Amino acid sequence: MKRHLPLAAILVLTLASLSIAQEATPSPTPKPKAPPVTKAQLMKELADMETALWNAWKAKDPKPFEAHLSADSVLVGEGGVSAKKNIPSEITNAPCDVKSFTLSDWKLTKYGASYALLTYKGVAEGTCGGQPIPTTWASSLWIKRKGAWQAAFHQETPAR
Repeated sequence: MKRHLPLAAILVLTLASLSIAQEATPSPTPKPKAPPVTKAQLMKELADMETALWNAWKAKDPKPFEAHLSADSVLVGEGGVSAKKNIPSEITNAPCDVKSFTLSDWKLTKYGASYALLTYKGVAEGTCGGQPIPTTWASSLWIKRKGAWQAAFHQETPAR
């Protein structure tokens, strides 16, 4: 056994030096979380997207609707209930001539981190089907999916 003692000591020292010489692999650092979005920041973000949709309506451009509406979105207005698939033809073929519009009286109600209801008043100057465009109270339900906000529901009611 005494003969094997120097061999065992060399083996132990060799293994110890190998384990000390190995570089420690750093543990993956977690991605820093984005700072929480304030209610005012979310209101601005959603109001900007809503305004972009009104600008698209004015310009008869369906592309922003395709980008900002969820695939399962529902739209309710004087003409009834519609879905996203109908928007391109409704926007481009609508007999509307919108000169300008103003959106005001914004209100945001959050329902958790992924749901927000945006309500506001829309006043447009112009005509649709030869009739003046009525002032409306509008609401849009925005849902955050895969990190992006999408309008899942929009409703307009003529204001009195």
